Amino acid sequence: MLLNWTVMILYNYFNAMFVGPGYVPLGWTPEKSQDCMYLQYCKVCQSYKAPRSHHCRKCNRCVMKMDHHCPWINNCCGYQNHASFTLFLFLAPLGCIHASFIFVMTMYTQLYNRISFGWSSVKIDMSTAKRDPRTIIPFGLSAFAASLFALGLALGTTIAVGMLFIIQMKVILTNKTSIESWIEEKAKDRIQYYQTDETFIFPYDTGSKWKNFKQVFTWSGIPEGDGLDWPVREGCHRYSLTIEQLKQKADKRVRSVRYRAIEDYSGVCCPVTKGVKTFFTTPCTEEPRIALSKGDLILATRGLKHWMYGEKILNSAGDGGIRERGWFPRKCVEKCQYDSETDRPVDGEKKSR
Repeated sequence: MLLNWTVMILYNYFNAMFVGPGYVPLGWTPEKSQDCMYLQYCKVCQSYKAPRSHHCRKCNRCVMKMDHHCPWINNCCGYQNHASFTLFLFLAPLGCIHASFIFVMTMYTQLYNRISFGWSSVKIDMSTAKRDPRTIIPFGLSAFAASLFALGLALGTTIAVGMLFIIQMKVILTNKTSIESWIEEKAKDRIQYYQTDETFIFPYDTGSKWKNFKQVFTWSGIPEGDGLDWPVREGCHRYSLTIEQLKQKADKRVRSVRYRAIEDYSGVCCPVTKGVKTFFTTPCTEEPRIALSKGDLILATRGLKHWMYGEKILNSAGDGGIRERGWFPRKCVEKCQYDSETDRPVDGEKKSR
């Protein structure tokens, strides 16, 4: 049974790694040219972003139904490998639970045969078994330490990977991805911020958990659809989600605040020279850091107490300029008194989430 767990875990692990998430074809455009107004354009892939697709900086491609980039499989989790990745998260804790049971029973039986109960003390003799000297594998002090260490790894993997499996199942049963859950949360924040009467309904949730489940898990192993065109629930526009993304992108430009660098920053994750608080409160994220030189202009879109995230303007051509995104220490910048794009004072920073 333990070998069976191992084979199934490795099969789904390598399947998720080598099959990949599926990528939007380079140069892709929708069938109807008028639908381009509802989609974002990717300058790297030279194509429009299909519904539910996002550009991954690590893979350098637009990924179909992207959930996240997983460093453990060195690939994205998306349309084609979502089922294999989730099965791996399901089988790994089961195999670790089985292994934990074996380790616990092994240590229990071996220690039980080596314990001497006296009137005043309890002694453990790890040199030999007193009740059953015919052991298949010698169980000494080193074997006991190795079994105890392996038990800790198995229990830790069960908890960590099991929590990831629960998170993945929650998004699958609502026919969402982790990115789309965040988009939905930002949509509610945008509507509340501007106090509009509009309501955002996630368009891909069929309303049935079983139907949502079957879109990812199929008997053939091939997910439903082609990864580019997705059915939507009744009453929703075909491009409801992409329209909301365009609104959020425009809102981010409006609510961004311009800063100017007053100190140089090398772009390291944990800068020692920027203060103790900045060093210990570095953002726990895979998002990059950007190097700053004194005088650089940055459009900040969100921030923490000691860090900020924004886009460095490398070209003064305004919106057409090239921008580099990333985190930077808050103490390295100061707010510009006037926004050069609108030629008016900046009202305030974007609200931190």
